[in-house]
Amino acid sequence: MAETEQVPAGRDRLRELLDAVLDEDNHTLTDMAGDAFASPWHFSRQVARGAGESPVALRRRVVLERAAWQLRQGRSVTDVAFAAGYESVEGFSRAFARAYGHTPGHLVGPRTRDEHWLPAPNGIHFHPPTSLWVAGEQGHRSGDEVTALLVHHDLEDTRALLETAKELPEQEYRLPRAPGLQVLPWDGPEESLAAVLAHLVWTTEVWLASVEGADLPVQGGDDPGALLGRHDAVAPRWLAAVRDVSRRGAWGDRLVDALCDPPETFVLGSVVAHVLTFSAHRRQLARHWLRQAGVPVDTGDPIEWLRRRTP
Repeated sequence: MAETEQVPAGRDRLRELLDAVLDEDNHTLTDMAGDAFASPWHFSRQVARGAGESPVALRRRVVLERAAWQLRQGRSVTDVAFAAGYESVEGFSRAFARAYGHTPGHLVGPRTRDEHWLPAPNGIHFHPPTSLWVAGEQGHRSGDEVTALLVHHDLEDTRALLETAKELPEQEYRLPRAPGLQVLPWDGPEESLAAVLAHLVWTTEVWLASVEGADLPVQGGDDPGALLGRHDAVAPRWLAAVRDVSRRGAWGDRLVDALCDPPETFVLGSVVAHVLTFSAHRRQLARHWLRQAGVPVDTGDPIEWLRRRTP
C-alpha cells in the first residue's frame, strides 16, 4: 500500500494480500496483483514489506508445504504434482527435493502438525486442511529457520564453487597456494583449492555418517567432477538431517561419535555450528584462491543468495 494509504479499522490488509497470493486461480504475479487491485510492482512491494518474502517465493513455498502435507495423507505424487500447478511430475520432484532435501517418495504418514513447514522469513505456513498458519511476532522456531537457511546456503554455495572450479586447469586447481596451511590440526594440510574443496565435501560426509550412526564413508575422488557427484549425494541427506533435528527440538541432544578413536560425545547443535563455521572459512579461502587464479567469483553473501532464490 502507498505510504499515505489509510487502512480502515478492522481491515487486515496483509491477509488480503496473502489471499491474493495464494488464490488457486492466481498463477502469475499479474493475476495476484489484479486480485488485490494493485499494480504488480506495488503489490510485490506491499507483500515483501509485510511478509519479508516476495509473492512468487511465498506462493511457491506454501504450495510445496501443502503438497508435503497431502503426500503424508496418502495422495499420490502425480496427483499432488498437478494439484500444485506443476506441468510434470519430474519438475515437481526436483522442486520438492531442493526444498526438503529428499524426494516426495520419502514421505510416509502424517506426524506433527508442522513437520511439512519449510524455513521462512516469517511465520506464514500452510495449515491443513486448507488454511494458513500466521504466527505472531515471536514466530515458530524462528531461530531454527535461520539455522536451516544457513545450512541451505552453505550447501548451495559449496556446489557453486565446485562448478566454478571446473573451469580451472589441473595445475591451477592443485597448485599449493598456502604452504603448511591447516584449517584444523586433525584434518591435515589444505594448501590448494583441491584440498580445501575436498575437505568441504568430506566434512559433511563424515558428520552425516556420525549423525546417522553409519560407518566411516569411503573418501572418493577430489577432482571437481567427482566432488560434485559426492556433494550432490550427501547434501540432501545432510539438509534433511538438520531439519529433523529442528523438528524434534533436539539441538541439545548428545551424539556419541563412534567414528572417533576413542569415541567422543558431541552436542548436536554444536556439530551443526562446527560444520557451518569451518565451511564458511573454507568457502572464503576457495574464493580468494579462485580470484588469484584469475576466475571471477561473487562474495558468497547469504543476502545476495537469498535474493537470487526469491525474485
